[in-house]
Amino acid sequence: MAQHRACQEQDDCVRKVTLSTMRLKVLPPVVLQDPRVESLDLDRNKLKHVPGISKLGNLRKLILSKNEIADFPEEIQSLVHLEKLELNQNQIRVIPEGIFSCLPRLKHLRLNNNRLSALPKDLATCSSSLQYLNLSNNLFRAVPRAVLDLASLQELYVQNNMLRQLPRELFEGRPLKMFKAHGNPLRQPPNEVCTGGIQQILSYFSQLQNCQGEEDRRVKTMFLGASLAGKSTICKSLKQRQVVLVSEEQRTVGIEISEFHIQDFTFLFWDFAGQLEYYVTHHVFITPQALVILVINFQKYQLNNDIFQELVGFWINNLFMRVPNSVVLPVGTHTDCCTEEEVEEKKQDIMSKIQAMLAERRANLTHFINNLESSEESEFYVDQWDRLKEMESCTLTILNLVPVNCTDYWDIKKLETTILEHVKNEKIFPNIIRVLPLVYKEVEAAIVDIVQSEETAEYGMMDLNHLLCEITRREHLSHLDTELFQDILRYLHRIGLIIWYEEIKQLESTVFLQPTFLITMFKILVRYRLVQQLESISVDLLVGEHATIRDQSNWVWTFKSKAMLCQRAMRALVKHQLYSEGMRDIFEEMVGHKAKKGKLFSLLEHFEICLEVRNAKDLNPGAREFVPGKPWEATQDCGEAYYLFPTYLNQSEEVSERWGGDHPEDLHIRAYFSPEIPEGFFQRLMVKACSFYSAHWVAKVTCLLICSGKPLLIKENNQKGYSYIELRSRKPVQRTEFQFTWDFFMAIIFIIRKLSEEWPGLHMCMKAPCRTAGCPAEFFWPDVDGKNTVTKEEIKTCGTCGHRFRTELLLPKVPSDLGVPQPPPPAHYYVTSYGTTTFGPSSIHVNRQSILDK
Repeated sequence: MAQHRACQEQDDCVRKVTLSTMRLKVLPPVVLQDPRVESLDLDRNKLKHVPGISKLGNLRKLILSKNEIADFPEEIQSLVHLEKLELNQNQIRVIPEGIFSCLPRLKHLRLNNNRLSALPKDLATCSSSLQYLNLSNNLFRAVPRAVLDLASLQELYVQNNMLRQLPRELFEGRPLKMFKAHGNPLRQPPNEVCTGGIQQILSYFSQLQNCQGEEDRRVKTMFLGASLAGKSTICKSLKQRQVVLVSEEQRTVGIEISEFHIQDFTFLFWDFAGQLEYYVTHHVFITPQALVILVINFQKYQLNNDIFQELVGFWINNLFMRVPNSVVLPVGTHTDCCTEEEVEEKKQDIMSKIQAMLAERRANLTHFINNLESSEESEFYVDQWDRLKEMESCTLTILNLVPVNCTDYWDIKKLETTILEHVKNEKIFPNIIRVLPLVYKEVEAAIVDIVQSEETAEYGMMDLNHLLCEITRREHLSHLDTELFQDILRYLHRIGLIIWYEEIKQLESTVFLQPTFLITMFKILVRYRLVQQLESISVDLLVGEHATIRDQSNWVWTFKSKAMLCQRAMRALVKHQLYSEGMRDIFEEMVGHKAKKGKLFSLLEHFEICLEVRNAKDLNPGAREFVPGKPWEATQDCGEAYYLFPTYLNQSEEVSERWGGDHPEDLHIRAYFSPEIPEGFFQRLMVKACSFYSAHWVAKVTCLLICSGKPLLIKENNQKGYSYIELRSRKPVQRTEFQFTWDFFMAIIFIIRKLSEEWPGLHMCMKAPCRTAGCPAEFFWPDVDGKNTVTKEEIKTCGTCGHRFRTELLLPKVPSDLGVPQPPPPAHYYVTSYGTTTFGPSSIHVNRQSILDK
């Protein structure tokens, strides 16, 4: 029996052969000589051809991803038992006919990240078997006819191609469960519909069957620029078709939204305040597929790099990172304060410096790509290479700068004409036109009527079901059902006309018909000169919140020293704003109370602008004993809630004191960012990390976390050309502790990576500094697979100083020669400056999925 089991295990090993990351240029003959092989993994090698693969007639799974294959291997047609084929991340341009007709059992096919523009017709012969197909990151202009014949298809990925239209039959008569198509210039259905998933796409096509689709030409237009640049003046002058001068006292606070029509185009103007304090909320509202009007004050502009960086470079960099495919129209204002020669000189200087920034970005990306390609272990960096190549294809479109004298209406009219010419250019705006069912336009018009009705409150906040009732009162919309209504709301939310955060539990039944109101709520607590707002709260408001002038002084001190606001202080600030604008009736709904969190606080936490913390209280000796498996009631009176706003942090002494200084033996790594760490990124990282690890100390550019008695320091360094976030932990005493330490590191790295996805033009790479004192070298991290990096080495050698180090000191790798398990370290008790506590060690582990879903 034992002999039979040994033979069975040996057979299983023979049937499954893994040769990934072996730098193979040819297939090993020994593999081709064994016809019993059923699974062959050749991922991450240097193969250009696979001659002899037809000898493995029993293959069911063949992985050839991340190689250098340009010609599709025709011998694959002999693998008649093949069920899974992966050829992604190669250089394939054409697949010949006659391959797929010989693969009747094929269920899974990955062809993404190649150079394909068509598929062979015989792919349709896999109609009854093929369930998964990935065609993303190719050159398709239309969905191939053969794909429409795949009746068993359950998953289809076509992101980042050049598709303008999706055929209705793609979604009918097949068990499709997963479909992704973002990154295409889609008109029918629009990207905003596709984002809603298969059901919303089916609903869209169902409505198109009932009526002729209508073309919608809508342009989201974002006005960006430094404070007092003239954004509001231009925005209002364009809308009102006359010169409207905005004084300093009337300047934008937060974001203002308005609508403007030129011919058959509708422009949705989003006027963003220029003060840095408001930038922390921009990630909520700045979206791709928009026209960005970058307003530059020519009176303030000087011909030097510092002023350029402040008034222009900062915004270009952030657009690079946030919306790398956007179109930017620079506009120079206050030209009436300059001579014609100065205007022309400043225009040329700005445009030449912007072009230099574009060239520098291209050069940097080329440098990063060449570094990976020239590496002796380039197969370990394929995912990073693909990401860089994707970024290389995305670049800002910078239009020619338009100088404007805001006091001259003819200059405003000239700007209007320029804007219209650009949006009509399909090369610049390929997806400006959306085809919509008539009902979409009818519901939008009904909402506009409701907003303008005298019966609707000025703030435009309405219950979801009540809004549906109001809309269905109209005879032509009386048939509107809940599901279709919600699909249309999702579309209107994505284009920025209304706001409906159905993913936030406290807000799932609330629709903001006036997005400006929601932004007004944001700007109460995320604003310029917040301390002055706190100090100006009236005595009557303090009494109404059961507070005293002494309490007010404590609020100011706590905010200045710890960047925290207690719930009463926030209530007082919101009450002051709402009462002054005649909105008393929604005060409690927005701020909530101890038992229930208000809508405003839910929004602030959802967008990682603040973190709820609570004051520490003495331990309760009368508390009920916690028994695993039995219900346990937490203490009800936990003290007043406080909210930490990391963007206002400044002091760092307490973090440094708790950490105790860097040690030469520390494990430490760096996440490098290019072109820089985005404004507000580190603060959001702190909010997210501290929500997982209750014991923490935070400062402006540092954060100390504790998990199971183990400290981890996070530190930001954001200098030009040298931007990184450093993670540092004490070197484990026991070799058995490396697993936990690296899991702690990786939990934070996954948060960083997840956050960075919100900046598509941001390049991030991980490096571990050489552990030799004074050595400037760094070890470049390979791709990360799961919780570990893709590496098989036990020892790493520094190419600069020549010293050798065990891999687990530089990369997430568990030592292979672990000894007898050691007892856990003694427990520790921590009380942080923000009132949170933890005990260690802990048997609770945060897994990757929960972090990404937070």
